[in-house]
Amino acid sequence: MNKPLTFDVPVSDTINKYNIFVTIRNADKYDFSNLYLFIDINSPMKIVERDTMECILADPNGNWLGRGLGDIWDNKILFKRNVKFRKSGIYEFTITQAMRVDSLAMIMDAGLSIEKSTVNAAQKQN
Repeated sequence: MNKPLTFDVPVSDTINKYNIFVTIRNADKYDFSNLYLFIDINSPMKIVERDTMECILADPNGNWLGRGLGDIWDNKILFKRNVKFRKSGIYEFTITQAMRVDSLAMIMDAGLSIEKSTVNAAQKQN
């Protein structure tokens, strides 16, 4: 909670749309089935947007979601779809865990992935 992760992302493409994902790696001894995050996006225009995101890591029966190897599970969870960056420059993404505990044992890693959207021509026309 007191150690947010910050990612500085250089953006030069203001034409195409992108999908933003959060990646979470947890051990199967993680005490919860979900993870709440605060995600702040600070744009080059110095506008800060904050979103709250719930990452579902296990199904209602307690089975871990994502890809697993041994007792480690990786999830790639969509945060925002079809984002168009309005201005080129450095976008600062800050991820802070928002659970009601100070420390999250068994969350091993968190990250951010930004990928060009694959919206096809038919979807663009609608």
